[in-house]
Amino acid sequence: MPAFSSCAGWRRQRTASALLLFCAFAGAAAGADAGAPPVSHAIIIEGMKYSPEAIEVNAGDTIAWTNNDAFPHTVTAENHRFDSKEIGSGRSWKFKATVKGVFPYACSFHPAMKGTLVVK
Repeated sequence: MPAFSSCAGWRRQRTASALLLFCAFAGAAAGADAGAPPVSHAIIIEGMKYSPEAIEVNAGDTIAWTNNDAFPHTVTAENHRFDSKEIGSGRSWKFKATVKGVFPYACSFHPAMKGTLVVK
């Protein structure tokens, strides 16, 4: 009988270990589906336009606008959710997207310059 109880104990321990291992993998897989890690995106300001003019990002991503024109620009959301203020020539401004939605924006110095930020 001692050999049987020892074997049964080993089986319980092995079953418990397998269950813990399964739960660890299942938790890791669920975490992987929770969302992609944040990403950085670049928008170039040049020739009096934003390039690309429209961009789609995930919440948590960062967007950097770099001004390659010889004069200042802004990145100002129509609903004022974000506003870079003046971005001088050769300078950049970063914004972390945290709220989902569609955000049209323009340069407050040059209103014909328009872009759209879509946060999913």
